[in-house]
Formats: sequence, C-alpha cells, structure tokens
Amino acid sequence: MKISSQINDIEVINRILAGQTAEFRILVERYKDVSLSLACSVIKDQHLAEDALQEAFIKVFHSLNKFRQDSLFSTWLYRIVVNCSLNYAKKNKRFQPETNNPELVKKESDYKGGFEMLNLSERSKLVNDALAELKDSESLVLRLHYLSELSVQEIKEVTDYSESNIKVLLHRGRKNLLQILENELGEEINLFRNERTGT
Repeated sequence: MKISSQINDIEVINRILAGQTAEFRILVERYKDVSLSLACSVIKDQHLAEDALQEAFIKVFHSLNKFRQDSLFSTWLYRIVVNCSLNYAKKNKRFQPETNNPELVKKESDYKGGFEMLNLSERSKLVNDALAELKDSESLVLRLHYLSELSVQEIKEVTDYSESNIKVLLHRGRKNLLQILENELGEEINLFRNERTGT
C-alpha cells in the first residue's frame, strides 16, 4: 500500500472518530473488493463470504478507536476480514491449515506466452477461477501477497502463520496455480515453450 493511501486512510479514520460516521463508506468502497476476494479464498462460497465480510466491516467500524495509526490500516483490516472468514469457514468445516514442506516452483514466465494472448478481463477471470481451485490457505496467502501487495511479515500479522509456513504456501500455491493455468491454456503453453527452446 502506498504511503499516500495510508495517509488518506488515517484522515478518513480521524473524521469517523470525530463523529463523521458516514465517512466509513469511503473505507468500505476502498477495500471491499480485495476484502471479498480474501473472504472467498477462505470460504469459497459467495454468500457466506459476503456475510463474513459484512460482519468484518461492522467489527472494523466498532473497533476503529483501537486501531494504532502507526501501522497500515489495510493490514489491520485484512486481519479482521480473515479472522471473520475463518470463523465462518470453520463452522462449515471448509478450512484446513497447511504445514507441508516447500516444493520447487516453475518459473512464472513458463505460462506467460499463452497468458499474454488473453485480454485483461479474460486474464482476470482465468486467474480468479484458478485461485478458487487452490486449497484455502494457498489461495489466501497468494491473494494477500499479490492482490493486497503484503510482505511476508505483513501476511504473518494478518494470518498468524509462521514465516516459514507462509513461504511454503507461497511456493506451493504458485506451483499449483501454474499447473491449473497450464491445464487451461494447454497447447498455447507448449507452443510457447517450443519457440523458446527451438524444438
């Protein structure tokens, strides 16, 4: 998150705490899409994810006075969103923590050729569909890292995963995501690789 966005967040929060509660809609609009994506990565049910997100935003609103303004609001918000989503997921027995060892990852450029043939909306749908097929924890960590642009340390603050586990999930998640994308893009990937190797 850019510093300018963080300053804007704090200004909005200060106005809310000063009594301008309607300003909370600014924060909702700013973070609802990414937050819903995070909720869906845990719950994988659109309606339950929306319920969890609504609960999360209510909790955020009532807890704004507890937010320490020396840290990123987005990190604090995402932690609440993830916790609310985990509670919903556990109730539905959807979430299982991941603790396996790291695996080697293929280069992301391996699928770049076929991926570049798609327009922006097609790319977005393809990636979102692929993320939905991943295990909950892998999808969550990938979305936090790439969509929310959080560092490993920030993801640790949001999820309470250990640093080593986050790295495991990032490595395995990228590998599994690549495999799904390869399956979707099929022949285009092989043609691209052949062009690169001259075979």
